[in-house]
Amino acid sequence: MTPARRPLQRLLSLACEVETREVTATLASFVLILTLMAAYYLLRPVRDAMASDWSDAEVSWLWTLTFIFSTAAVSLYGAAVARIRLQYLVPGVYGCFALSFVLFYLAASGDTRNTLIDKAFYVWVSVFSLFHVSVFWSFMSDCFSRGQSKRLFGFIGAGASIGALGGPALVTVLAGTRGVEPLLLIAALMLVLTLPVIALLQRQQLQGLAQDFVSSGRDELATIGGNPFAGFAAFRDSRYLWGIALFLFLYTAISSFVYFELKNLLADYDEGRRAQIWAAMDLAVNTLTVLIAAFATGRMANHLGLPFTLASVPVAICGGMLLLAAAPAVAVVVVVQVVRRAGNYAISRPAREMLFTAVDRETRFKAKPVIDIVVYRGGDMLNAWAFTALTQGLGLGMVAIALIGAGIAACWGLTGIYLGRSFEREYSPRSGAPNS
Repeated sequence: MTPARRPLQRLLSLACEVETREVTATLASFVLILTLMAAYYLLRPVRDAMASDWSDAEVSWLWTLTFIFSTAAVSLYGAAVARIRLQYLVPGVYGCFALSFVLFYLAASGDTRNTLIDKAFYVWVSVFSLFHVSVFWSFMSDCFSRGQSKRLFGFIGAGASIGALGGPALVTVLAGTRGVEPLLLIAALMLVLTLPVIALLQRQQLQGLAQDFVSSGRDELATIGGNPFAGFAAFRDSRYLWGIALFLFLYTAISSFVYFELKNLLADYDEGRRAQIWAAMDLAVNTLTVLIAAFATGRMANHLGLPFTLASVPVAICGGMLLLAAAPAVAVVVVVQVVRRAGNYAISRPAREMLFTAVDRETRFKAKPVIDIVVYRGGDMLNAWAFTALTQGLGLGMVAIALIGAGIAACWGLTGIYLGRSFEREYSPRSGAPNS
């Protein structure tokens, strides 16, 4: 161990069970997701500020277009995975997004604002919001082995929440004096800065970062090949992937139900008070996420197992929904919302990403975005309509909705247990077995 690594490892060991050879890659991964999320959170306020100028119908159509364009983007990405070497694929994705935001900046810099360009930007940032994270975790599951993922993914995921805090801080400082357009250039620059970090991680990967399998040299970053639509086919044919998709779909159901309940309960408050409540929730969520992800998630997954880790948040949400049914109040919904979001960012999301270390590389890069993006956006759309049908169509009140939500959370937890057991039973590391 080099002298510089000794204090780094001692410091990192307070948060996760990191080994000497993993220090550089772990820190680089942490910095990478932090930078990516900071770039996104620079763009998100710009996108959301535009929506206030449009009607509910216009925004609903934009959500529908987001689902359509997300599906198209996943298909194009599948074609790129089949033809482009992995050495260039991941940096190429972020480079293309950086270029796109520069082009949007140039288009928005004229004397008059174009509504069509604004709406195109709204949809494109919504596509980016899931795409950049999905590609990141595909890259992570390719760099690290199953055992490493259980120890390190929680800490790495904490970088996302720190980035989520830093991005809005920059917006509050810069947007008021210079307008929102320069934020697009800053976000593009942040994406460009991820490229040398990716190159560093790829060098670590080639040098045998995951030593529980024998590296095949530069073939580790070779072209995957195959059918560009193999991701959709792999998803269709795999019970394991269907389980991951169901886990995510049930999460979006809970998200939609809690979000709409909170939105309806806050209708009795003035706009200023609502903003304070939402801001307080964001602060609580990001603080809890950093603490839990950095210090607890890895140890939970490594020592208590993935079934427990995947089921822990759904069980907590099930209890929260039952409490809401017994005592329907704003404070209860706020607590459930904070637990749901912090639990997802700190525990459920890293644990779900661990599941992809058990599949082959083609599935990892082609089928994973189908689940992360198409299933997620489809779940948002369907569950929003389901909530509307239950409340406005059938006239169900909060108590009934909370009980339905508790049932959904229970199914979510059972799905997590099934996935965790499948991972540990069928995909547990064997001596000399590859991590893919």
